[in-house]
Amino acid sequence: MAELKTEEEQLEAIKRWWKENGTSLIAGVVIAGAGVFGWNAWQDYQAGKAEAASMRYQQLLDLTGQDELGEQARQRATELVSEITDEHGKTLYADLARLLDARMAIDTGNRGQAQAALEAVIDGSERDYIAGLARLRLARLQLAEGSAETALATLEGVPEALAAQRAEVRGNAQHALGRADQAREAWREALTLADERDQPLYGVQLKLDDLGVEEATL
Repeated sequence: MAELKTEEEQLEAIKRWWKENGTSLIAGVVIAGAGVFGWNAWQDYQAGKAEAASMRYQQLLDLTGQDELGEQARQRATELVSEITDEHGKTLYADLARLLDARMAIDTGNRGQAQAALEAVIDGSERDYIAGLARLRLARLQLAEGSAETALATLEGVPEALAAQRAEVRGNAQHALGRADQAREAWREALTLADERDQPLYGVQLKLDDLGVEEATL
């Protein structure tokens, strides 16, 4: 009887615990199940978005890779850039689409649009390397517009992964400002970094030669 009483007490204790906690336990199980389902649905949704962004970007590459971009193709490329940046704004595809948009704008002589596209990458990208590429291209654009000092300021945010290219453009800016010694130093640095990192830079030696330097010190 003592054993039976103990079992009955245990059963009553279980009943009381279930009465107090059963509802919340069921809710927790339901929520957990919904969470798993929701996470899987979210993963599927994200995968679908990534696939859509990839397909649109491939279409953009196919269009901009043509030898000659007709008006209709250019208009469609512009639409694709807008679709990618509007619907996939924080992705790598959006950054790359804006870089292509800048290139198309430069090809048509629309430097204002090119600058806006590059600044959008610089301000919005979460990827230092991609933002650095945008800075290099913006600095070159600023140099072409005669804004060498502005170009030097733009280069300050270029990461070390692009140090050789950064040094080359800095040399270009210094040369545009009539600072031959600073230009020579920057171009020599560019060649040294390019040699160390196996990143060939073409034309830098010719720039040094034009300054009267027969051979860069490497």
